[in-house]
Amino acid sequence: MEFKGTAHRYGRDIDTDVIIPARYLNTSDPAELAKHCLEDLDVTFIERVAPGDIIVAEENFGCGSSREHAPIAIKAAGVPVIIAKSFARIFYRNSINTGLAIMECPEAVDAISQGDVVSVDADAGVIVDETTGQTFQAQPFPPFIREIIEAGGLINRTKERMA
Repeated sequence: MEFKGTAHRYGRDIDTDVIIPARYLNTSDPAELAKHCLEDLDVTFIERVAPGDIIVAEENFGCGSSREHAPIAIKAAGVPVIIAKSFARIFYRNSINTGLAIMECPEAVDAISQGDVVSVDADAGVIVDETTGQTFQAQPFPPFIREIIEAGGLINRTKERMA
């Protein structure tokens, strides 16, 4: 899996309530959730984000509730991968279950700036800040997790296996 996009930088402890505010949880439609992604943290995010862009964040991204709406909103907004120093464990699992790639790499987070162009080879765990030329090594996904993400989530992967 390879990704390339512009970096959108955020701080630490970005919780699921600011990723997708609770007032929008009356729908599970990904396109509708995407319209409100991160609006309580960054009102311009949804206007600036382009398909393929990458979120880069500090520690504990996705803390808070266990709602799957958060990774669904991010993915539906066009973001295929998040790079952070660390993720809340339930968000980590929900992201994989919904087909959103997430990578922990503190060194990359420290070096990547807002607006940098970043490429990711998730199979090899390689992150490149193409703006500065710096390369970073993250842990690549094991094959079974890669299969889930490539299928678009756990349900899709299960359907594929049952077919």
